[in-house]
Amino acid sequence: MERSRLTDIMHERVVIPGGSPIRVKWNDFPHFTFPWHFHSEYEIVYIMRSKGTRFVADNMEPFEEGDLVLVGSQTPHYWKNDEHLSEGNTNQHVNAIVVQFRSDFMEQAFANYPEFGLIKKLLEKSKSGVHFDKRFAVDIESKLKNLYEEKGFNRFMLLLQILHEMAGTKKCRQLGTGSSEVIPSDVNDDRLKKIINFINLNYTEKITLEQIAGMSGMNPASFTRYFKGKTGKTLVQYINDMRIDYACKLLQNTDYSISRICFETGFNNLSNFNRFFKERMRMTPRDYLRQFLK
Repeated sequence: MERSRLTDIMHERVVIPGGSPIRVKWNDFPHFTFPWHFHSEYEIVYIMRSKGTRFVADNMEPFEEGDLVLVGSQTPHYWKNDEHLSEGNTNQHVNAIVVQFRSDFMEQAFANYPEFGLIKKLLEKSKSGVHFDKRFAVDIESKLKNLYEEKGFNRFMLLLQILHEMAGTKKCRQLGTGSSEVIPSDVNDDRLKKIINFINLNYTEKITLEQIAGMSGMNPASFTRYFKGKTGKTLVQYINDMRIDYACKLLQNTDYSISRICFETGFNNLSNFNRFFKERMRMTPRDYLRQFLK
């Protein structure tokens, strides 16, 4: 499957009716059916009844009643129910509130006004998913339910209040490693953008330190210090993280063998692929696939 085709499959186009930047759904159905996907809208998911496994960016862990997550714009995600729920047990219907708001919602205010500084940081963190503990989720549950009932201006203002409370609490943690974020949002470096864009287009091919250093007009030692200072990673770590992210998507969306995925993602050695995958995901590719499919 070509990477462009895989992206088409994963991409969900959310339609928010009436020209509003906000959509609120109260989900009540037998089990989650949405595949691994992403969309440009930010998304808040609050689980009132259901359990299973939650996949956000490169994170995978169980979820249950009281689970509250903020998913960033363009961040891949997927909620998978436990098997007995998928079998149609009518007493175990999914009950969840899902809030989606456009990526340009209050964009200029969030970017420029100090009063919204905490919300800006929260949305930046959401690129790898933000999970809120159950105590905070219970405290904010009534506001999320009211958001479903409200319309127009009142819904707009209530969403701001919810985001403000989410941004202000310490009862939260990032889910993913953040490696899927191409460039930190506060970096304004044309040379770095050029390098990252090249890597994004070519990370499944052989890329050498000398090649990238030459593109930046530096010697390898100087480039290594520069790149590590800007991204927090060495070039090899950055490329391998992108390859593992892509491997996860192929494991979830294709029936390719693990050996084929190893070579599709740019690893030319199966033992190296398995080692890097386990370091990054804390499990082998086979265990990851088993968790995703069970």
